[in-house]
Amino acid sequence: MGVYKHNNELFPERRGISVVLSKPLDSRRGRRLRRICKRSLFLWVLLLVVLFSIYLIVFGLKMHSHGALQDDNSSLVDVHEEVPVFNVSDQMRKKPRRQKFFPCGVAFRDSVDYVIDPNDSVNFTNFSLDYIQREDRISQNDAFDLGFGGHQTLEDREKSFLAINQTIHCGFVKSGEGSTGFDLGENDKGYMNACKVVVSSCIFGSSDFLRRPTSKLMSEYSKKNVCFVMFVDEGTLTKLSAEGNVPDEGGYIGLWKIVTVKNLPYKDMRKTGKVFYLA
Repeated sequence: MGVYKHNNELFPERRGISVVLSKPLDSRRGRRLRRICKRSLFLWVLLLVVLFSIYLIVFGLKMHSHGALQDDNSSLVDVHEEVPVFNVSDQMRKKPRRQKFFPCGVAFRDSVDYVIDPNDSVNFTNFSLDYIQREDRISQNDAFDLGFGGHQTLEDREKSFLAINQTIHCGFVKSGEGSTGFDLGENDKGYMNACKVVVSSCIFGSSDFLRRPTSKLMSEYSKKNVCFVMFVDEGTLTKLSAEGNVPDEGGYIGLWKIVTVKNLPYKDMRKTGKVFYLA
């Protein structure tokens, strides 16, 4: 018959069973712990290998860049030793070079002997035109603004397109009240009146740079018989002179005859740029 206790002690039969069961549990825990330790050790070793590899790569790149910088510095030192030293004061004394622009090519024939003017045209209607050359104040009470092209009404403008005998408004209308704009010097007017063939252009408001005709591509006949007229305002002439394009005693810059315009008729330079075709 077995002995039993009522305290915390196990009965003799159950004590033997618990001892037998605890041995396999301990062996399983030990094997699991060894596996976990092996994995942890493997991960730590792998991490150290990766860190060491990164360190070698970074250190190698630094050594390579440092060597390249040393080579570049040595080459720069050699270049500095070979380049002669210039005096800064001598460079400051030299005048700045004038900015050069390529000229536009203008094609002309060597002779005008074979130029034939058209005699008659079937589609052309013969008519005569006269121009209003002067406008004065009609009444002392009416406001009178000076106009470069006169005071043209809408009906006058529509009628001016018809091919009939008529008197039309044009630029350079004179007035007893003063100048209507686009004032030219008397010497410049005399020069242009003597021209038969004219190549003209303009620069107003310093909106462009001066392009010179190619002198080498022109014959002497063209240079003597063709007038090259460049209309400018006073501000543009000042800018051209500052850039090194100063007119000579005859008022020429290359082949261009510089004609200075005063009292521009329009604030919009695009409108003023159309006036020189009438000059």
